[in-house]
Amino acid sequence: MYLHANAKLGLAGRLALVRAIEDGLSLKAAAATFNVSPATAHRWWHRWREASEETRATLGCLCDRSSRPRHSPRELAPELQEAICACRRKTGWNPRLVAAATGFAHSTVWKVLRRAGISRPPKPRREPANSYEWPCPGDLLHMDTSRYARFLRPGHKMTGDRSRSSRNWMNPQNRVGRDYAHAIVDDHSRLAYVELHNDERAATVTAFVERALAFFAEHGIVAKGL
Repeated sequence: MYLHANAKLGLAGRLALVRAIEDGLSLKAAAATFNVSPATAHRWWHRWREASEETRATLGCLCDRSSRPRHSPRELAPELQEAICACRRKTGWNPRLVAAATGFAHSTVWKVLRRAGISRPPKPRREPANSYEWPCPGDLLHMDTSRYARFLRPGHKMTGDRSRSSRNWMNPQNRVGRDYAHAIVDDHSRLAYVELHNDERAATVTAFVERALAFFAEHGIVAKGL
């Protein structure tokens, strides 16, 4: 289903427009109601009226039509297009070099290669992700710490207030510190233990690790590596 990116009405709006005209609303009144020009209302109404019942059921008559011309008299002959594509496949040259070799304009060569789907070199095949997982719970525990800025009130994305004072986080009244999320994850089971603290000092981290190991032990996971 094709809809133009700048279309004023979507598919539901176009259907509502023609339904309103069917119910007795004039084209001019319907255009004013849906905030479109009378020409737009006229176009969709006549496409709807001239469409078959099957096309109406699928709403195909309310979709935008392609602007591509039905005939292109100035288009290169198929054998000339094939010569351009063959040069591209044989040499791997870019459109500008292919144009120099075949004697056609660069813009013409680029359009031919683009229609053939070979204007760009094929992307290299990505190797599958090399994921790993230790065989037993407790074989390996991953530990990490993340820092998050602490705030007293939500920012402009939530409040809509984009004033300078609300956006300047460097103001002393806005600098309220950071929170530190300490986390340990078991590699096999992906069971995680997380705590939020005001710092990442050695005493804090040591106490956190002790509580994390106790948590994993309660769940039958005995740490073998950290």
